[in-house]
Amino acid sequence: MLVLESISIRFGGLLAVDKFSMKSEDGRITAIIGPNGAGKTTAFNIISGVYAPLEGHIIFDNEKITGLKPHEVMRKGIARTYQNIHLFNDMTALENVLVGLHIKSRHGLLSNLLRSKSQKQDEKELKEKALQALEFVGLKDNAYNTARNLPYGNQKKLEIARAIASSPKVLLLDEPVAGMNAKEKDDVMNLVRKIVEGGTTILLVEHDMKVVMGLADHIYVMNYGKCIADGMPAHIQKNPVVIEAYLGGD
Repeated sequence: MLVLESISIRFGGLLAVDKFSMKSEDGRITAIIGPNGAGKTTAFNIISGVYAPLEGHIIFDNEKITGLKPHEVMRKGIARTYQNIHLFNDMTALENVLVGLHIKSRHGLLSNLLRSKSQKQDEKELKEKALQALEFVGLKDNAYNTARNLPYGNQKKLEIARAIASSPKVLLLDEPVAGMNAKEKDDVMNLVRKIVEGGTTILLVEHDMKVVMGLADHIYVMNYGKCIADGMPAHIQKNPVVIEAYLGGD
């Protein structure tokens, strides 16, 4: 579904991602792990179009998407959440999800201003889809609550709802359980499993190893921008190169 072929990017003198290759298979959960500064989120930013790689290629659903802008990547079928919450705090939960659905609208600025019959129908359908996404993540009762007034765990779920509302083929989750308590983490893990059961492929960056080992089908380990290991969770847990990268040689 998603393949990275030797992607690299440099920021000044720092080679943040160095010939990193991976593949995310259809209908599975693939995780990227590694110490802080390993290049994980930078790889996500390259996939989602925030950065263009200096070299290498990104292939999605058998089509090369290297260098596309973020909105173009989303139209292709890749959505994402962020390590730090990116919500419109003064808007309701429903309005936040509707923002994520704007690419599904069949009408432009003029028809929205004129409020034609077809535009009103389009608006109604998008609202129904947004409510379905909120219900999927367990936030339908909070649809008209302002985002800033939601508990932290629900704000993270709202970001997921906004991402899945566009019906992506691949969902990139950047540290979805960061800052959560044990109950909230379990809720998100169950939610991720439910998303995959619905046919969406997941690419996950996460520091919580309990979450990674409990969810991932395949794991890639990054350190200093390079892939130092990949394999199934049981293999990665015992890999001495991975253990040294996290804990040190001693």
